[in-house]
Formats: sequence, structure tokens, C-alpha cells
Amino acid sequence: MSEKNEFSWGPATGVGSMPGGDAREAAKTVAGSFEDFPHLPELPARGPGADMTGRTIGLLVDMYGHVEPSGWRVGDRPGRDTRRARSWLGEDLDALEEYTQGYEGPLKVQAVGPWTLAAALELRGGEAALGDPGACRDLTASLAEGVREHLSEVRRRVPGARVVLQLDEPSLTAVLRGQVRTASGYRTHRAVDRQVVESALRDVIAVNEGHGPVIVHSCAPDVPFALLRRAGVAGISFDFGLLTERDEEAIGEAVEGGTKLFAGVVGSTDGPLSDPAGSVMGVRTLWRRLGLNPGTLAESVVITPTCGLAGASPAYARAALAHAGRAARSLAENPE
Repeated sequence: MSEKNEFSWGPATGVGSMPGGDAREAAKTVAGSFEDFPHLPELPARGPGADMTGRTIGLLVDMYGHVEPSGWRVGDRPGRDTRRARSWLGEDLDALEEYTQGYEGPLKVQAVGPWTLAAALELRGGEAALGDPGACRDLTASLAEGVREHLSEVRRRVPGARVVLQLDEPSLTAVLRGQVRTASGYRTHRAVDRQVVESALRDVIAVNEGHGPVIVHSCAPDVPFALLRRAGVAGISFDFGLLTERDEEAIGEAVEGGTKLFAGVVGSTDGPLSDPAGSVMGVRTLWRRLGLNPGTLAESVVITPTCGLAGASPAYARAALAHAGRAARSLAENPE
């Protein structure tokens, strides 16, 4: 049996980011909300280096970045911005370690995937690395090695955990369609060949082989489910509300192939929360429409917010995480 089928997943988890700047408070909230599947929080409100792109750039090996008015740009040496990113990650890991003492089970950490990173990181001339195939290869190799070291550190700090790697790829569809704009804004970068995209994803996915599964998250429309499955992901995390009819066949194939679905059904910004059963009604309806066995719902789906919670108030973020847990229980107890 493949690892993705035998792995013991939790029923609900968060996507990544949380509001505020207190690492201990964020870790305490996440660990308390998801006793069966916590994740390492990101706190982008602290500034550049705490955002998902900056944190991932801080992980790179033999590549460095610094902040320009236009965003993150490759640098010659680890400057203030890189050091700050690494320092904040250290604080976050300290807090995670404190609140997961004795924990045994799945634990999720996030890093930006190679293609969203290539679309966001500028080369010295100001254009995104995406436009330079050689730079993309170098960036993928550096990312893979940095993520490998990061995962090893997480396993050292939380030795009872099975670490799940989440690659954040919100720009992936735009990369595949040639929709990422150049620095001038007047044209777009050429679409990247799908086989090249798959190969780079596979290289990064391989760093957790033998230790735990890898999932890919995108809160953008038109997630390329089939491509991600071919690349070897164990799970796909997405905004359930953005699914269209043309996604449904790919969803059915994913479920039948044992791919875990991380269904984002809880709003990621302040707003009213429906009752837990109402939040997962669409998931149940989709299952019926696809003719899938309702008894497989709980083992096939993890409930999450639609995206990160950095834009939410602290009170709403706490409520949303708790709501995700209750919605997951409702799905398990009443699959039909």
C-alpha cells in the first residue's frame, strides 16, 4: 500500500498564516485547535521575511534574497532581510516545539513551491526568475536542499511527529498558462512546459520521501489536479468554493486514486460562520453527484479554511479554526 493511503491524517487543519505577531500565541492557538493535525503558523504581519515568500527564501541554500520596493530579489550574500527571516522562523519553531511537547501524529509545515517562488523572486536585473530556465533549475535545487534541512530540524524538535510538507503554489496555474506579468507589466512570461513543471515539483516532493507525505496548496481557481497527482503529491489543498463543473472529474479521479483532498470550506476573512453541517454540505453534495461512496468521505477529506488567515482578526481566526474542527466531525458523523 502506498504511503499516502496508509498515512494517518487528522480530520482538520489550518492552511498556514495567522494574524498578529506573537509566535507563542499563534502556536498555542493552532495546537489547541487541531490536536490531531497542527501546523507551523506563519505570521506575515511582522513584515518582510515573515511572509511565506520571505520565509522560504530564508530556507534557500547558497542563494540569498533581499527586499526591494518591487519585492524579493536575489542577492550576493545573506543580508539583513535573510537574517531576519531565519530569526523569525527560529522563533516560530521554538514556539511550535513548546506547544507540541510529546505530540505524536501528523504535523504540517509550509514552504512556497518552486514555481510560485520563481514567479515571485527577482533576479539581479529585476525580472522574475521564472523567465530564466537555468535560474529556475538552480532555484529548485536550492529550495529542495533548504526544505530538506528544514524538515530535518522540525523532526528533531518534534520527534514524535510525522511531518507533512505543504508546498504553496498559488501562482502555478498562471505559470502554466503564461499569465505571469514581466516587470514592465506590458507582457507576460512564456508558459512553462508542463513536463518541466512536473519535474521540478517532483524534485522538491522527493525531499520528504520516507518521512511523510507532501501536499500542494493553491487558493487560486483552476487548480491543476491531474498534473499534481502525476508529480506525486499525496494531497491537494484548495478553496472548495472555487471548484467548477470541469474540476469534478479530476476530483473523482483523485479520490479513487487515493489522493487526500484538503477542502477549504471555512472563510479566511472575518464574516459569519454557518453551522458546521452547513459548511460541509457542498462536499456531501459533490460526493453524491460523483457517485462516490459516502463512507469514504471522512477518510478522503481534511477540512481547512479556504486560505491563510493572516487577513482575519485574531478572534475570527480562532473561531475559524475551531469551526473547521467541528465541520470535520460533522462530516465524519453524518457523511450522508
